[in-house]
Amino acid sequence: MLPRSPASLHLRSLRWPRGFSSSSAPAAAAKEGADGKIVASVVFERLPVVIPKIHPVVYAFQEFSFRWRQQYRRQYPDDVLGKADARGKGDYQIDYVPAPRITEADKANDRKSLQRALDNKLYLLLYGKTFGAPDGKPVWHFPEKVYENEDSLRLCAESALKSVLGGLDNTYFVGNAPMAHMVTEQKEDSTVSPFKRFFFKSQVIGTTHLDIRRCEDHAWVTKAELLEYFPEHKDLLNKMIIHVR
Repeated sequence: MLPRSPASLHLRSLRWPRGFSSSSAPAAAAKEGADGKIVASVVFERLPVVIPKIHPVVYAFQEFSFRWRQQYRRQYPDDVLGKADARGKGDYQIDYVPAPRITEADKANDRKSLQRALDNKLYLLLYGKTFGAPDGKPVWHFPEKVYENEDSLRLCAESALKSVLGGLDNTYFVGNAPMAHMVTEQKEDSTVSPFKRFFFKSQVIGTTHLDIRRCEDHAWVTKAELLEYFPEHKDLLNKMIIHVR
């Protein structure tokens, strides 16, 4: 599934907040953004389910290190080693079957499923109308909401994600302060005033399926796939999102 449209917003810069607390967030942000709106956006991620494959160079180094250490390992008597081998043999022994790395969702490139790219992080994108979109047309974006009268920007971000999921039971917000913010300037052919977008990180907890609502379409994408939707913001995304590997 390819993106229906390019990135929607012209982003000028990515800035990292310093000393930004949840209690002072609305007042400080409102003062800074008095000339425009403030938007709380949620980078909602699913952490890796399986351990990523080791790079061949790293594997070769680990193999060399193991063989090198074997030259100097301590030698134990055979009767001691025999007792260790006998331990663990009983009726309680369980045969281990590893989970497949490639799922049906991977084979079908089903980006609506959480059961894909198990060795990588996935990020939720929504397709629909959002604040700042050109001509009010639907675009790909993170879950977000314009700040109104919430007690904090964190609560505004929670409200944005809750409206998409229907609840926050399987979510975990990482910290009270935003992870980054960016400024969107007004284009010459646009009626949208300049505004600031604050990003909060949240993670999927304890589930493999979420019912996404209030959007025309959605996708769970890796960081590399994220650049297909926002190719002109590659540098900004690389600063904001640290690759799992």
